[in-house]
Amino acid sequence: MPVSLVEGESLLALDVGAVNTRALLFDVVEGRYRFVAAGQAISTAEAPLADIGEGVRRSIEHLQTITGRVFLQPNGALLTPSQPDGSGTDNVVAVISAGPALKTVVVGLLDGVSVESARRLAETTYARIVDTIGLGDTRKAQEQLNDLMRERPDLVIIAGGTDGGASRSLQKVIEVIGLVCYLLPENQRPAVLFAGNQNLIEDVRTLLQKWTPILHFSPNVRPGLETEDLGPASKELAEMFPAIRQLNMHGVEDLNLRCGGLLPAAYAYGRMIRFLSQVYGGERGLLGVEVGASAVTVAAGLTGDLRLNVYPQLGLGENLPRILKQTELADIVRWLPLDISAGFVLDYIYQKSIYPSSLPATKEDLTIEQALARQALHLAIRSAARDWPARARPLQPGLLPPFEPVFVGGSVIANAPTLGQSLLMVLDALQPVGITNIILDQNNLLPVLGAAAQRNALLPVQVLESGAFVNLAAVVAPICEADYGTVVMRVRLIQDDGTESQHDVKHGSLEILPLPGGQSAKLQIKPLRRADAGFGPGRAGTIRVAGGVLGVIIDARGRPLSLPADAVRRRELIKKWLWTVGG
Repeated sequence: MPVSLVEGESLLALDVGAVNTRALLFDVVEGRYRFVAAGQAISTAEAPLADIGEGVRRSIEHLQTITGRVFLQPNGALLTPSQPDGSGTDNVVAVISAGPALKTVVVGLLDGVSVESARRLAETTYARIVDTIGLGDTRKAQEQLNDLMRERPDLVIIAGGTDGGASRSLQKVIEVIGLVCYLLPENQRPAVLFAGNQNLIEDVRTLLQKWTPILHFSPNVRPGLETEDLGPASKELAEMFPAIRQLNMHGVEDLNLRCGGLLPAAYAYGRMIRFLSQVYGGERGLLGVEVGASAVTVAAGLTGDLRLNVYPQLGLGENLPRILKQTELADIVRWLPLDISAGFVLDYIYQKSIYPSSLPATKEDLTIEQALARQALHLAIRSAARDWPARARPLQPGLLPPFEPVFVGGSVIANAPTLGQSLLMVLDALQPVGITNIILDQNNLLPVLGAAAQRNALLPVQVLESGAFVNLAAVVAPICEADYGTVVMRVRLIQDDGTESQHDVKHGSLEILPLPGGQSAKLQIKPLRRADAGFGPGRAGTIRVAGGVLGVIIDARGRPLSLPADAVRRRELIKKWLWTVGG
């Protein structure tokens, strides 16, 4: 019998996204915390309502219809705490990713040191860097001032100077920022985060406090020339984010008061990945990726250390046309299994940016959306990898380091017509190497669990163990150099009931070994032609694998994945892969 949680409390989590707002209920079921249900409504951050509160109310009303429980009082206020009749909730948490990316200016001294740290700090939230100021900046102070006045940033991040080091150069730049704040209209002044030389804190406070609506300080991101610590500054930035949103988005202040502290969804997501890496990551670390309308989020948990990167320019919502500044249209078209012109794809990109809540209406629309997700995720993971430490370096340049497991989420992946399509998008974009498990966050729970952990540390743990996540497959992806069709690996799957199956794996193939979910088996791997399946070039090994929805996947298509230059052959090959995974 399950042990009852005497102090079990229900929790309502609100996720305000760029397209949808969701209300998720967690409660105690048979003595353990479970994800119970979710209500959903179109987000109302944009016109005509321009108030996120309306979307929140509608999502809660949808949850009430699904569960039969009442969470709202007649006046629209949340009913807390929970009542003896089951209505209401004991706790409320909320995360937000809605709204345009914050126009951000990063300030530092040395381009490869503090400026780079400020840039990495900006990438931990929904920010778009519009200007960079450092010692290498050849512009005069007047030119810098003019450029900043034209950009009208929402946020300025100031780093630079080791603690106790020289401060004169940084003071000059801070004076420019102060003058910008003074000259801008009061309702357009940027928030400022100072994360530099701690000896300058009082000078910064004296110069800027009167002229900026939000001024925060954090420990130096570069306390020493060879030392970088983004953690405290990232936390400070996460606390600033709702306050900045309150300045130009209705309903944020009310939601912040309701839940006692609103968090950026990406920051909360990163918290959960860091926790999971401590529990499950092992030596190889754990990877989490989420493809959303507002941004693509990449979080790498490396033995408890978190590297979080947020890319609003790659989101599949209103920012979608910005992806064309990061990649060529042909790089998106190459992922299409159908004969669709580049012009049609371009039209879809702009239409989707205007109507981000629209759903794919045809097979062509669906394949374009999935192609966009592949390329956006591919670009994001390659950009994020540049900031990973040496211990996370890949086996070969240009490849993904070994991670185990890999969590994936986002509506375009979670809501694909088949789980095979979900898996193939991830395999094509990430191109994992070695042996890993792909786990789908089908209900996009990780961000709200990261927020819930502040109130109830037990709830996320038990929800993670409850089966709310889908193990898509155990994946074996060897690295090898061989001609297409050459046998590069022999594998034998020995199930616990004694059933055996043996397979010769050819280079260029994608194969599925059936293994039902909930069952485990031994997988014996014998590489040929010095293929590396995770044990080293040409080295054999035996591992224990757990069955996923799609069993065990042997992805021997090559790393990096190479697509035929001929369009007809390429489309036929992609169709073959889709057929293999049941897409």
